[in-house]
Amino acid sequence: MIPAAPSDIDKAKAIEALLIRPIDLLPKAVGDPIHPFAIGIWTELRALLKPDTSVISLRRAVSAYTHSKRYFLACAQPDAFRHDIDGNAVAPIAEENRMAAQLAFSKLNNSPSNIPASPPELTPESPEISRAAQIRAGLLGRSKPKAADPNPSSVQ
Repeated sequence: MIPAAPSDIDKAKAIEALLIRPIDLLPKAVGDPIHPFAIGIWTELRALLKPDTSVISLRRAVSAYTHSKRYFLACAQPDAFRHDIDGNAVAPIAEENRMAAQLAFSKLNNSPSNIPASPPELTPESPEISRAAQIRAGLLGRSKPKAADPNPSSVQ
């Protein structure tokens, strides 16, 4: 069991705020288990969408929840089961889905946001502007090219 953190509760509340009724699938308090969603649960969630709410809002809220580290970790557990909208276990997570969740978790866990940033090296600024920068600056300052004269003078 992977316990929900405060950020997971915030994401779960964002989903429930868009629905006409609460669902038992989502954690309600810090420490409640995170349950992997059953395949096809989107149809059930969509049916519970408040009438004045856009589907895109629900899709974004669900995506934020299901793409979190702890959700991936919950899916990656060897004994993990998928759960229906009422929170009941319905099927074990397929091995290929478990492996994909492990990979996604490891990528998120090793993302640059988790690695402390080293201070940037200071490089001396060149007081001269490069030739390419001068050309770009010159091109940006130009107006549209003039149209060719429809009656060119003849060359003698």
